[in-house]
Amino acid sequence: MRLKSFAKTVAFGLTLLAAIGAFASNKGSFHVNEAVVVNGQELPAGDYQVQWQGSGSNVELSFMQGKKEFAKVTAQQEELRQAPSDDEAVISHSGGKATVSEIRFAGKKTAFAIGGSDHASIGDASK
Repeated sequence: MRLKSFAKTVAFGLTLLAAIGAFASNKGSFHVNEAVVVNGQELPAGDYQVQWQGSGSNVELSFMQGKKEFAKVTAQQEELRQAPSDDEAVISHSGGKATVSEIRFAGKKTAFAIGGSDHASIGDASK
């Protein structure tokens, strides 16, 4: 009976560890050298953590500094042929403001498109 209880505890622990590992992979770093706009919210220049939930055309991105959330936006997940070596952002400077339309994370073959697809200028958002 003790062995069965121990086995259940170990199985639960492994399941919990796998869930934590899956959550940890749903975040990346984001650094901008200038103030940018994401979903109408201005992010001052600096370092951010981006966390995401969901997949496909319904991904929710949260831009965080520590525990403070600066912006939340719905994005579309896109698969890249090759993972970039640096964190990158596609930034449009039209309209007088720098607006983020896509972000890519170093070592990940996933990109997130934010808003329309008419933005074309690449801005390196790596440190």
